[in-house]
Amino acid sequence: MTELELKYGCNPNQKPAKVFVESEELPFEVLNGKPGYINLLDALNGWQLVRELREVSKLPAAASFKHVSPAGAAVGIPLDDILKKIYFAEGEELSPQAAAYVRARGADRMSSYGDFAILSDECDESTANYLKHEVSDGIIAPSYSPKALEILKSKRKGNYLVLKMNENFKPESLERKQVFGVTFEQLRNDIKISADCLKDIPTKNKNFSDAAKLDLLIALITLKYTQSNSVCYAKGGQAIGIGAGQQSRVHCTRLAGNKADFWFLRQSPQVLNLPFKSDIKRPDRDNAIDVYIGNESEDLLEGDNWKNIFTERPEKFSDAEKKSWLKNFKGVSLASDAFFPFGDNIERARKSGVEFIAQSGGSIRDDNVIETCDKYNIAMAMTHIRLFHH
Repeated sequence: MTELELKYGCNPNQKPAKVFVESEELPFEVLNGKPGYINLLDALNGWQLVRELREVSKLPAAASFKHVSPAGAAVGIPLDDILKKIYFAEGEELSPQAAAYVRARGADRMSSYGDFAILSDECDESTANYLKHEVSDGIIAPSYSPKALEILKSKRKGNYLVLKMNENFKPESLERKQVFGVTFEQLRNDIKISADCLKDIPTKNKNFSDAAKLDLLIALITLKYTQSNSVCYAKGGQAIGIGAGQQSRVHCTRLAGNKADFWFLRQSPQVLNLPFKSDIKRPDRDNAIDVYIGNESEDLLEGDNWKNIFTERPEKFSDAEKKSWLKNFKGVSLASDAFFPFGDNIERARKSGVEFIAQSGGSIRDDNVIETCDKYNIAMAMTHIRLFHH
């Protein structure tokens, strides 16, 4: 048996803490820093996610994990100038692996603050240089270039956690965990997600573009490693809104839809042209943008509050302006980890530009869900696969 002592468990009072395997070596190597319990939960769940994204897309993949759910996931498709700007990658020559991580990190920058970075391919200098300027707890990848490792080891005063994953590791088919002294055992969720999942299309609109198929597969694989209930909006090779751990599915759809709306609103002229002071740090800028777009904008712009962030007082982003901008939001894909029980989920999804859906099906109200999709000419596939994750 090989084991590794951890700083503590989920909380500092939960000591001692360790991880171990009974029959083999641990599937990862610590190259720098000291891992924590949640760090490793993020790393090992995230590694499975990006490995499956890599397999289905044939592109480098990345995820940004927080508290055992992805804040973002993506594949290495080049970024346009607007995305580079809102993701803080202007003027950068991004490798495909770097592009994947920049997309994953940028989907929900508020949630990605202090993330664990997950890479499917070697961490190169391009990716490490981007990470150098971000607040992050650690990274896992199958390998590192010498320069990338040097950069990462300099983060967090030399304490940045760097893990090297054994990409040939295959876990046992059965997995176990304990809760309150009771051991649970189940078959590991090794179900394969592929384009075959999208063949059953009960809606009148049966047309899925190649881009939509890729986005739906990205969303489904992301959900496989997201705490349930969960839904995922995706566009352009990346998740743009993930709702995790909600007891009500429509609340999950609203939460993730609001995140997707914020992602698109960040690309509006009102946000792109905000007159930030040059010395404002990235997290402070992210917070200001989130408040500016949200319902608390009056607090940000009230009195002299704005002077700490902006060179001049910006105009308020009115509800009418937001609504007008969101009318341009189209071509979005949405996946769910289980069936939609009511058409209200579809009603909310279409407000965030959803034109393509993948969900398990199997509700007694499937007819109502299909009818609602048909009302908005949305193409929907039933995967007949449930992806609960806990």
